[in-house]
Amino acid sequence: MTTEIKKFTPEDFKTGQILVFDKPLEWTSFQLVNKVRWLIRKSCGIKKIKVGHAGTLDPLATGVLVICTGKFTKKIAELQGTEKEYTGTFTLGATTPSYDMETEVDKTYDTAHIADEDLDGAALQLTGEIEQTPPVFSALKKDGKRLYEYARKGEDVKLESRPVTIHEFEVEAPRFPEVDFRIVCSKGTYIRSVANDFGIALGSGAYLSSLKRTRVGEFTIDEALDLQSFEKLLPSA
Repeated sequence: MTTEIKKFTPEDFKTGQILVFDKPLEWTSFQLVNKVRWLIRKSCGIKKIKVGHAGTLDPLATGVLVICTGKFTKKIAELQGTEKEYTGTFTLGATTPSYDMETEVDKTYDTAHIADEDLDGAALQLTGEIEQTPPVFSALKKDGKRLYEYARKGEDVKLESRPVTIHEFEVEAPRFPEVDFRIVCSKGTYIRSVANDFGIALGSGAYLSSLKRTRVGEFTIDEALDLQSFEKLLPSA
């Protein structure tokens, strides 16, 4: 005997839903929100429906993206302020202007001096409340323009550091030049900047080569939907 899957109704989305998705690689958060909105409108026959996300993920990252619909879009600010957890990989011995793989390597560094215990020391150095400078390749605004607009034109921008909190920072046995990590952090933390600072702490360089967000507040990757699973829960599926 199979259990019938309970599907959403149009009223569910209007009243408000918190949907947890696993964002696909190379999709922007905005693209996923647009796709979800389009699927809801198409399946429910709704002309207008509020849909928004509670915290951007970079295109080269995957993992938990919390999407709110209807009246629950009022919860977005609250959800954005919750604790986040990430896993991923740093590549040592090089840097990129974007601090990840969006841009090409611009400098290389020696890694022969780095021992396993140095990795733990660098992680400890970056644990707690720290001052962090956001990547210039980011969607933050300065003087009305996104930072990446300046960066892509090669314009220099002076960025101010800001306090963020790294609650937990674990590194696993390295596969040089790669180091796997798990980080639990506060709102506003850029893991790309952590990668860059990690390289500096090691007297070398580092950039972010893979990233997965595994938790946003109480919402975990284990409960996350992909688009195919979500479509099966829609009224017309």
